[in-house]
Amino acid sequence: MLAQLQSELQKLSNPQRAKSLQRFFKTGKGEYGEGDQFVGLTLPQIREVTKKYAGLKLPEIRELLHSKIHEHRALALIILKNKYRKADTKNKAIIYKCYLQNSRHINNWDLVDMSAPNIVGDFLINKSRQILDQLAKSNLLWDRRIAVLATFTFIKNNDFADSLRIAQILLNDKEDLMHKAVGWMLREIGKKDQKVLEKFLKQQAPNMPRTMLRYALEKLPEEKRQFYLKARKAQAIG
Repeated sequence: MLAQLQSELQKLSNPQRAKSLQRFFKTGKGEYGEGDQFVGLTLPQIREVTKKYAGLKLPEIRELLHSKIHEHRALALIILKNKYRKADTKNKAIIYKCYLQNSRHINNWDLVDMSAPNIVGDFLINKSRQILDQLAKSNLLWDRRIAVLATFTFIKNNDFADSLRIAQILLNDKEDLMHKAVGWMLREIGKKDQKVLEKFLKQQAPNMPRTMLRYALEKLPEEKRQFYLKARKAQAIG
C-alpha cells in the first residue's frame, strides 16, 4: 500500500511548483529547510490522497514520515493527526509518543504547525506539561517550535500560563522562525485577553526581538502598538 501511495503522489508531481516550494521553504545551504525535497503538490491534493490511505498502520506512517520528500511527510502527519482524533486513550498515547520520537522528521514550520497543536497540545491538556520546557530548550529548532505551537490548544481554552512560560524561555532564541511563532502565540493570547498580553509586554517588550514583538502587537490598537515599539527602541538605544 505504501509503494502505491508514493507512486500516486509522484504521478501528481509538478516540477515547476516543486522549484517554487523549495525557494519558499528555504531549502538552500545554511537555511532552515536545507536539503528538503519537494515534488510540487498542493495541500488540497495531499488531503485528497489521504482519504484513500487513511487505513495506513503506524509503522507505515512512520516510514512515510522518514521520507526525504516534504509532501510525503505532510501526508503522514495528516493521517497521523486524523488517527489521533479518532483514537482511544491508549492509542492517543502511542501516537503522541511516536510523534515526539520522530520530531527530527517534522522538520519545517508547516509540518509542525499542522500537527503539534492537534497531537501534542491535545494530549497534554489534562497532564503535566513539563515536556514542553524540555522541548523549548532543545537544540533542535523543530522541537522548540513544537513546544510553542502545542500551547495553541491551551490558548483556545483560555489557558495562557504555559504559552507565557515558553515565550519567556524562548525570548532570546536566535531563529527568526521562533520569533514569529512566539509572537503569533502572544497575539492569540491578546485576542482572548488583552490584559494578560499587556502584562507580559510591560515586562518583556523592551527585550523582545523586533519580529516577535511586531507579531505580538498586530491586533492591538495603534496607540498601544506604538507604546511598546517605543519601549523596545528606547531599550535598544540605551
